[in-house]
Amino acid sequence: MIITEDGVNSEVHGHEEHINIWRQPKAVWAVAFACVVAFMGLGLVDPILPAIASQLHATPATVELLFTSYLLVTGIAMLITGVVSSNIGYKATLLTGLFLIVVFAALGGHSSTVGQIIWFRAGWGLGNALFIATALAVIVGVASGGTEGAIILYEAALGLGISVGPLLGGFLGGISWRGPFYGVAVLMAIGFIGISSLLRGVPRPKRKSSIVDPFRALSHGGLLRLGITALLYNFGFFTLLAYTPYVLAAFHVNIHGLGYIFFGWGVLLAITSVFVAPRLQQRFGTLSTLVGVLVLIGLDLLCIGLGLSSKTLVIVMVILAGAFLGVNNTLITTAVMQVSPFERPVASAAYSFIRFFGGAIAPWVAGNLAAAYSPHIPYYVGAVALGCAVLVLLSGRRYLQAI
Repeated sequence: MIITEDGVNSEVHGHEEHINIWRQPKAVWAVAFACVVAFMGLGLVDPILPAIASQLHATPATVELLFTSYLLVTGIAMLITGVVSSNIGYKATLLTGLFLIVVFAALGGHSSTVGQIIWFRAGWGLGNALFIATALAVIVGVASGGTEGAIILYEAALGLGISVGPLLGGFLGGISWRGPFYGVAVLMAIGFIGISSLLRGVPRPKRKSSIVDPFRALSHGGLLRLGITALLYNFGFFTLLAYTPYVLAAFHVNIHGLGYIFFGWGVLLAITSVFVAPRLQQRFGTLSTLVGVLVLIGLDLLCIGLGLSSKTLVIVMVILAGAFLGVNNTLITTAVMQVSPFERPVASAAYSFIRFFGGAIAPWVAGNLAAAYSPHIPYYVGAVALGCAVLVLLSGRRYLQAI
């Protein structure tokens, strides 16, 4: 079903028509803009992590809890997103999530201790869960061009947000570590206004969701395996994203330098998620491509661990990782939407509930492993997690080969 800007439904039967995915109703762009800002939250704090640790007198492992609280609450809250959206509607759920992000991002910028920021990031994670779980369903429902085109738009917004986040974080963080928090609050307020005024004609879910629906969805072998694969993948992903700024800071890379490095990483992520992933999928298939990129991500982490004494190698491998991550993100999201018979919001919530735990524990584990043993160890552990992800994915190949 495609819902046009004025709320008229139309069906595309048989094969999907060839439609330019960049020609979309204004409502789609309003949601996509808010998605960009929402995903900025992942990379925005990257350049300021060392500054927060220094100015607020905290250890790297403690500061890493900014990621842990944010992602842990995001993952747990995924269980209630379907219940909330089926009771108050998709638009109201989006706006509630945006409102919470605005409030808690502003409070984070006003904090005076790391502990306060950690708690406010948890509140930010709640808003983030309500928003991103619903945003994908809304974009798929409202966008022209079918499911795959809508997911490409969603991944483009994700890639743009992740790439611009560190750049904006570096710029605003160069003024004050509080700047990125206030910047997100302002941009999300703009997104709130845009969605409030432009998003129309989105029907309420046909049935009330239950909190047990995501658990029922995880009884599907394909969806469960994709969730566990994503948990392990996210462990490696957030080891690189959250711990590497400390490694680069040891090379005397400043806030602006960190912003530029992770901007390059995010640009490659955005490009490959939109333009490269669909071509690789057509050429090699979903399963083979996912296995290939997971192996490459693992090798990338291994190279960083082995070459940690070389500033140039670390920077090159961090940026290169963006290319692999972009392909993986698009294909695994597409697979989740298609692998099970459950409604997309339910499947997305179940999958996200599992995957965010990998991102939640990785930064804290990396910080403690580095403090207890060596800065090399977090990357080796991340590489092992990617190897396990490949094994889990291959165990579910009978589900994925049909996609």
